Formats: sequence, structure tokens, C-alpha cells
Amino acid sequence: MSAIIAQLDEKRRLARLGGGEKRIDAQHAKGKLTARERIELLFDEGSFEEWDMFVEHRCSDFGMAEQKVPGDGVVTGYGLINGRPMFVFSQDFTVFGGSLSESHAKKILKIMEKAVQVGAPVIGLNDSGGARIQEGVNSLAGYADVFLQNVLASGVVPQISMVMGPCAGGAVYSPAITDFIFMVKDSSYMFVTGPDVVKTVTHETVTHEQLGGAMTHAARSGVADGVFENDVDALLQLRRLMDFLPLSNREKPPVVPCVDPLDREDLSLDTLVPENPNKPYDMKELITKIVDEGDFFEIGEHFAKNILCGFARMEGSTVGIIANQPMVLAGCLDIGSSRKAARFVRFCDCFNIPILTFVDVPGFLPGTDQEYGGIIKHGAKLLFAYAEATVPKVTVITRKAYGGAYDVMSSKHVRGDVNFAWPTAEIAVMGAKGAVEIIFRQDIGDKAKIAARTKEYEERFANPFRAANLGFIDDVILPHTTRGRICRSLAMLKTKDIKNPWKKHANIPL
Repeated sequence: MSAIIAQLDEKRRLARLGGGEKRIDAQHAKGKLTARERIELLFDEGSFEEWDMFVEHRCSDFGMAEQKVPGDGVVTGYGLINGRPMFVFSQDFTVFGGSLSESHAKKILKIMEKAVQVGAPVIGLNDSGGARIQEGVNSLAGYADVFLQNVLASGVVPQISMVMGPCAGGAVYSPAITDFIFMVKDSSYMFVTGPDVVKTVTHETVTHEQLGGAMTHAARSGVADGVFENDVDALLQLRRLMDFLPLSNREKPPVVPCVDPLDREDLSLDTLVPENPNKPYDMKELITKIVDEGDFFEIGEHFAKNILCGFARMEGSTVGIIANQPMVLAGCLDIGSSRKAARFVRFCDCFNIPILTFVDVPGFLPGTDQEYGGIIKHGAKLLFAYAEATVPKVTVITRKAYGGAYDVMSSKHVRGDVNFAWPTAEIAVMGAKGAVEIIFRQDIGDKAKIAARTKEYEERFANPFRAANLGFIDDVILPHTTRGRICRSLAMLKTKDIKNPWKKHANIPL
């Protein structure tokens, strides 16, 4: 018995060593943690249960039969994050550059399938050079199997990708299917084709960082939902995010003890919206002042900054927040913001997370770039997402809600459950000046008449009362009471139960 135990200990030691001390040192020299160090930091101490530690690849071509490492470049298993079960795969760059083989893929598939069966999130810590070339089509088949499982798990359990190193070629499509992608500054990158291929085909000279670095995808492409300074920061923030999410679509979001009073009032909100309707203000200030303890986990902070998305808590329960940001493009909806918010709304609806919407939107951004880029269909994505969502939806219009953008932003007409407006709200087809110049175009040369008409239009429409008269707004509320009104509305909506007509699936305007 002692001999077999000694053999087991030796096998475990070799598996934990991965590619060896030299490669571990190289990983550390790049400012990166190893696959196992990442898992230790992510999960509660002592809670991680590893699976398939001794799995090896089956390739015998190109001398691979003599190059076998236990675990085959990925650490898989499950553990607890703040006491709640989660599954993980962590690619080990010290073993064949973290490349994916048939065996590597099967390890990932095993934990993904089990996660769906038991109802627990899947976290992928990506750090891989891509498909293992020596295995040819077997490694490509492994990727396709993972892609399929990503699709089948979508909307069943949360899937989070943390890209902590290279992720190139076909490897990028697994993270792309998952719910959120996060990256690490200066050490992670994603692209379909690398700089060398780009130079050969298009004659562009570009670095790895410029082509697919963390800030490129966070700020320009919108592929990444967040960037972190280093591995430690990334994993600690990932722990924080997971606290907001339910384990699966079979349960409600988690509830944590709340010491922030339900009816806490903040008088500073009464002066948040400037008297000048063209002057911006920071919508993030409103969010942090009304949510529990000011805790807001923003998603997509660097992309499409004219809309804010993220998670917070109200009375201890998770809510998803979408808000126009007047500080950027006056809060207009454009292609990027519509796409970003639509994806977020659909995630919340998948996982039973109530949606809280703050509206200050003067309309859709005009221009040939927007029209040629397909703003009609992109804007329709957000409209479709809100209309399809069956979770509780509470909306607060703080200032402008003009035109089709008013309809889109969780209005009563797309099944908003509770719709409030501040006294500063302006709900109309368009702003007074534009409306008057269209309605009374014959008087444009007469400044006095136009001024009088503009004032008349403002008195009639630049307020929330016309919409309230028609029942499109449930109440006009004082800004400092916003937190209490929202909390009570969400409490009332906890037992909401509506279903969409049966269908195989809807056809969202992609």
C-alpha cells in the first residue's frame, strides 16, 4: 500500500509541476500566474476539487509519444466562490503553450456538461496558443465540440471567460459565445488572425497589442466586457462579479444581507439634473446614490460610453442596470450602445435578474456612419431585447425621452412593469426647437413667433404630465425618493409570472 501511495504522490507532484520549473519561471517573468495559482486565488481556500489530473494526450505523430505531461495543459474541476459551487477550466501555458488537444478538449467538455446537469456556472481561464498543430483535425474537432457545448449551455448556466494570455484563431470563438469576456492588460490578446497573417494579406503592420490587446477589445471592438490590471486584480474582481449572479436559470439571483435602508433618501438627487436641458450630468452618480451601499459592477465600461450597463443590488437582491449617459454623445443611442445594452438585457432575462432602466435619451444618433452601419437593425436589437424580456422591469425617466428612443428604453409599451418619471422629464417626439421648426416652418423667419411657439410646445410636452395623463407613466416621483420607490416596486414584482408565446426560438434582428 505504501508503494502505491508513494507512486500516487509522485504522479500528483509531476502533474502540479506542469511544464516544469523553467517554464513556470518564464510565466512569472511575464507577470502571469500559473494555471493552478489562478485557481487557488479564484476559489475559497481548500475548496477546489480537481478532475482528470492524470489525463494525457494520445498523439504519436511528430515525436509527441515521448512528450506527455499529466493533465495535458488544462486544470479542470469545481470549487466554491464565497460558498457557492462553480466549475472551472484553467489552461496551463507551461504545457505545450496551453494548446488544445483532443484530450484537453474532453476535459473541458466533462466539466461543462456536469455544470449544466447540476446548475452551476462555468468559468474559463484562457491562456492558450490555440489548436495543437501536431494533432491536426483532432484538435479542431475538440474546439468544435467545446463550441457546441457553449451553445447548449447558453442561457442555462452563466459562462464567464477570463482571457489571461493568448487566445487566437479558432480559440476565440468559445469565449465569444460565453456571456462575458474579461481581459488582462499587457498580457492577454485575442484575434482571429495574427499580425504576421495580417501583414501578408493586407500589408498592414500591427502589433499583437494593437490588433487584439485588452484595451483594443474593451474600447474599440467591444469584444471584451472589462479589463483588469493584472492576474490578481482580475481574479478578485471575478469573485466579486460571481456574487451577483444566480447559479443557473433555475433559480433567482442571490440575496445578501442589506444594511442600507430601503427608504434612504438622498436630497442631492433633487438638483442632479441641471436647469439647462442641454447641460450634461453624470448618470453614474445617480446609480451609485440609489443602489445598496453604492456598489455598482460595471460591464463594458470602456465601450459605447453613452450607455451604462452593470450589476448592483437593491434591498440585497441583484438587479441589472441600463442607463443612458448624458456625459457622452448627450446619451444618444447609437450602434455600439444598442448592441451593448441589448446583449446585457438578454443576459439578465436569461437568468431571472430584474432590469432597472434610467432614461435620458434625446434619440438615435444621426449621420451617414450610423445609417450605413445598420443603426436600424442594431437599434432594433435593443428594442427586441426589452420587448422579449419577461423579468421585472422598472424604468425611471430622469430627463429627455424623445422619439423612438423613448419607446425602446423599457417604456410601458414594451411591457415595462413600473414606469416612473422625475418632474424634470421631457417625453415627446422630439425637442421643442426641432418640433416647432417642423410644425410651424412657415414662421421660421419670425423669431418672436417661433419663440412663442417653442414656449407653448415646452409647456405642453417638455414635462412628464401628458404621458402620466395617458397612463404611460405610473407616477411622477421626487428624485430623492427614487431608491424607496424602486425597492418597493421590485418587492411587488417578485412574484411576476408572464410567458411569451410558445416558439422554437425568436429571430432577433442580428
